Amino acid sequence: MSEPQLKILVVDDDADLLELLSIRLVAAGYEVDTVQSAEAALNHLDVSRPQLVITDMQMGGMDGMALFEHIHRTTPTLPVIILTAHGTIPDAVAAAQKGVFGYLAKPFDSKTLLAQIAQALRLSPGITPLAEAPQALWRAGIVTQSAAMEDILTKAQLVAEGDASVLIHGESGTGKELFAHAIHDAGKRANQPFVAVNCAAIPEQLLESELFGHVKGAFTGAVRDHKGLFQIAERGTLFLDEIGDMPLLLQVKLLRVLQERQIRPVGSAQTIPVDVRIISATHCDLRTEVTTGGFREDLYYRLNVVALTIPSLSERREDIPLLANHFLGSLALKYEKNINGFAPEAMEMLVSASWPGNVRQLMNIVEQCIVLSTTPLISPVLVYDAMHKEEEQLVSFEEARKRFEREYLVRVLKITSGNVTQAARLSKRNRTEFYKLLQRHQLDASAFKPS
Repeated sequence: MSEPQLKILVVDDDADLLELLSIRLVAAGYEVDTVQSAEAALNHLDVSRPQLVITDMQMGGMDGMALFEHIHRTTPTLPVIILTAHGTIPDAVAAAQKGVFGYLAKPFDSKTLLAQIAQALRLSPGITPLAEAPQALWRAGIVTQSAAMEDILTKAQLVAEGDASVLIHGESGTGKELFAHAIHDAGKRANQPFVAVNCAAIPEQLLESELFGHVKGAFTGAVRDHKGLFQIAERGTLFLDEIGDMPLLLQVKLLRVLQERQIRPVGSAQTIPVDVRIISATHCDLRTEVTTGGFREDLYYRLNVVALTIPSLSERREDIPLLANHFLGSLALKYEKNINGFAPEAMEMLVSASWPGNVRQLMNIVEQCIVLSTTPLISPVLVYDAMHKEEEQLVSFEEARKRFEREYLVRVLKITSGNVTQAARLSKRNRTEFYKLLQRHQLDASAFKPS
């Protein structure tokens, strides 16, 4: 029995055959879209992603094989069946070798076609019936109707089945950690820990200890053994965010761990075997970093077994209304506001904005609007004010540096429990200079000491 609600795109320049195929496929329980040229099919695929494409071979303009080759380059997981009145065995063999799922000569037997369709949908990995898609828990946190995003989700589900390392590319705020978590949840490690660490947020001197752990006495302040994140993530997934900011010395040690599948805690002579799946992410171009010497080439290839690139929000504007309403629903509940939606002009402003901060920025804008709204509809004035206020919040470089400096000092004091000597050593500053920094930012080290 064919799975219901799966979408099939049929491409043929014969209107009568299109109608006949559509009737048969709808009767078999499929949702069907039809177009009369390969060019129209490509336009359709930019907007909506079916689970299968059936195309005629001989058409005016681009033929069926050229259409398949284009689909296979951009969406290799999308199965294609080719129909032709000019079928030969060599043609069929050549098509199969290139990756065409099926090749049927006209006139074809309906039962044969339906059987091949069912097989394509059943055997093609990563294909989830649309009737089940909203309940697919592994991807529940990713809200999209973008064809490009669906392609990436299909690849994510495929790669989740194994243990290959994954490198996720994308601008800040696009949801790289969300995708990493989705891959974890879709795989065999789903019931094991998912541990995330931002390599740019931890001082270089502490990152090794955070990743691999340390033993008692390894350094001043190491009063007990400390498990690293590799051990905490045992049998699960370790997500290394902003991997491009990892110091070169630590890159060497990470490469050794990936090769040998064992870690050595700081200060220990013993190694510990680990079973961890690595997913990493970056907003920078690691190939360029490799070329300039900022990132090790051997580590790059270890991490980049499978690459996924998350599009920016401006590249998937069709998702903006969906995301805005999704955030509205959850945040209105959080703030106990009775808000039904956005005024049309307000939504137009959201859709047309540039969104340099991507999905994270959109959520922030929606939340600001909800907090300040006093009406059932969010007005364009509220959206404009929220976006304009955010632009004004962009501080100078000097102010940004001061904020970072203070946050860094607070982190080091927390780690050392207010021990100024140890904090100065970790920061590679002498005590006098470190005290001056504390005075500049009006920080009292004693406030960080244990009660």
